[in-house]
Amino acid sequence: MSETLRPQGTAGDARPTLPQLRPSRAFAHDSGAARPGNPHRPDGRPPQTPRGARTSGQRGRLGTTPPVPRRPAFFLHSLLWTGVLCAALFAALTWQVASDGPLRALDERFGRAVVHSPVPTALAEFFADLGNTVVALPVLVLAALYAAWRGRRAAAPRWWLPPLAALVTMAVVPALVVPVKTWLTRPGPPEMAGGAHAGFFPSGHGATAAVAYGAVALLLAAPWTARPGRSYGPALTAAVVLLDLAVGVGLVRRAYHWPLDVLASWCLAGVLLAACAAVCGRRADRPHTEVDGQPAAPTSSDAM
Repeated sequence: MSETLRPQGTAGDARPTLPQLRPSRAFAHDSGAARPGNPHRPDGRPPQTPRGARTSGQRGRLGTTPPVPRRPAFFLHSLLWTGVLCAALFAALTWQVASDGPLRALDERFGRAVVHSPVPTALAEFFADLGNTVVALPVLVLAALYAAWRGRRAAAPRWWLPPLAALVTMAVVPALVVPVKTWLTRPGPPEMAGGAHAGFFPSGHGATAAVAYGAVALLLAAPWTARPGRSYGPALTAAVVLLDLAVGVGLVRRAYHWPLDVLASWCLAGVLLAACAAVCGRRADRPHTEVDGQPAAPTSSDAM
């Protein structure tokens, strides 16, 4: 049997050599290579770290990593400051009216100028009637029923909360307006048909219109109420603002209220709508989950 002689090395023959790269690590730092040697996972799959496969937030909104995305904190802060500013302005207007301040005298001069303005009487009467409870309340009830139906169909959690909050907000309006009217007993414009009497500050018709139509806008702008991929929030907000302005002008033009009566009712409505939006916003951060008329399967974000 023959043997192959191997070279014999001695300790003195040892010399430093460069390390040899293994084939599996040859392309360890190549970008976009899905091969053995991927710096994250040897099998090419995405890593299991929190930053590895992070997904974005909800469609069209600022979000965080699932399972429970939320609205950003500045949303609630903005609602809080809106309510505080409206309440402060309402208190200032009430103080001016109660103390017969200079702003009240200016308000009455401006109100008489609006009464004799060229705004058509029939048009002013039409918009003033939109603040009547007989008109505004049925519109709000229909919007609440539609929002509840869409929310239940889309399997939204607590789908009943936004409609209930809108109706409760509307019910609070007379509970706040009537005591202030009774306390101040401000007389109305002398041009009012049937003679002026006391109890005009703030305007009940102005507050009713602002709260009712503002709550309708909140309900229709909810993700499960609007169509997928469409945002009606800005358009609804602009429509409500224009409608409230028209109602206010109609009330002053027909000598039903002074301008400060209407402005104070808007401030009061701002406080109530800010509270209603904060309640509705807890459910409004969910995207539309309905596909082809059927609710989608619940995801991990449904666990509240």
